[in-house]
Amino acid sequence: MIPKQQFGRTGHASSRVIFGAYALSEATQPEADQVLDMLLTYGINHIDTAPMYGNAEKRIGPWMDGHRDNFFLATKTRSRTYNGAWKNIQRSLNDLRVNTIDLWQMHGLTNPVGWEKAMGPGGALEAFIEARDNGLVRSLGVTGHGSKVPGVHIRSLERFGFDSVLLPYSYWQMGNPRYAADFHALVELCSERSVAVQTIKSVARRPWEERPKTYNTFFYEPLGAQGAIDKAVHWALGFTEGFLITAGDMQLLPKMLDAADRFEERPPDAEMRALVDEFEIQPIFSY
Repeated sequence: MIPKQQFGRTGHASSRVIFGAYALSEATQPEADQVLDMLLTYGINHIDTAPMYGNAEKRIGPWMDGHRDNFFLATKTRSRTYNGAWKNIQRSLNDLRVNTIDLWQMHGLTNPVGWEKAMGPGGALEAFIEARDNGLVRSLGVTGHGSKVPGVHIRSLERFGFDSVLLPYSYWQMGNPRYAADFHALVELCSERSVAVQTIKSVARRPWEERPKTYNTFFYEPLGAQGAIDKAVHWALGFTEGFLITAGDMQLLPKMLDAADRFEERPPDAEMRALVDEFEIQPIFSY
């Protein structure tokens, strides 16, 4: 069973591995049922989804009828306006078949213009606060992709008391000194304020570029061999304060869960450097 720890100041003890529900974006209901059953086997009690994840929320919904108490349920909005965000939360509540969302997140909040719009008058933040005050959501967070997201998250936390952040984290991404410095500054702030830190892209190998896409991981090619996934997942879990979100692919999910279930310690740098060389790993985000 994958261990649990406190998810920031939310009061919930979440599994250190969170299910990334993009994996269900193209799933049938029987496939989704099998995946969600697997989560229970490994003790996963936290799901991260979004209305823009294809079929994911509609596939999770039937499970919530009988398993709502088993899962901390997080969703997102990409809208930067009050009205757009409000429509998204109503859709998510309907598709997920629940009355309350545990964590609602502003998705991909990295663009300066979008940030100002979301945080300003008539912006998404107003909908977030209203939804929380009315009991539709319990906690609020921000997510982001790209090299500059740690700095943007710091700015977001200075603007409002969000309960969680989400951003890329891997051995190769942290090899960029600027990203690493920004990441550590964000983690220090989150630690001071009891803000949960969620990490993504742990098994990203390189951009797809012109190669055929054999996994449902959108814009990056993932590691596929179990041994390589073991090292990548174990390294990411070596950030003991954080949570790791699984990649958005049903083929990769059992491999990542198996790796996490066997985690004991972070692999040494020599092993990680050898992994980078063997699989020609490249950071998918750079300054």
